[in-house]
Amino acid sequence: MQTLTHEQLKTMLDRHDDLVLINVLGQEPFEQAHIPGSYNIPVGERDFVERVEDTVGNKHSKVVVYCASFECNASPTAAQKLEQAGFSQVYDFEGGTKDWREAGYPLETSVSS
Repeated sequence: MQTLTHEQLKTMLDRHDDLVLINVLGQEPFEQAHIPGSYNIPVGERDFVERVEDTVGNKHSKVVVYCASFECNASPTAAQKLEQAGFSQVYDFEGGTKDWREAGYPLETSVSS
């Protein structure tokens, strides 16, 4: 598993790299704030790996997982599960939503205020 900083992820997104960005937290935290363009597939779901494969298309695509912050263990756990399942290009954006927000980058919400 490779890790990414917010600068590296932002560069990849700005270049329109061929990647799938996955928020691995539950639905409620995802709806409150997520990086634009990301999918929500909670790592705790029984069919997590299968849902990622369905979303990504194949195990050779670039997959970037993230969670809430540096203190959150969900994205390293997700990355490890994906690598064990045979995914070859897995990246963990360690800083998660909190680091993205603190860097001044935009977040989306799925709930109305």
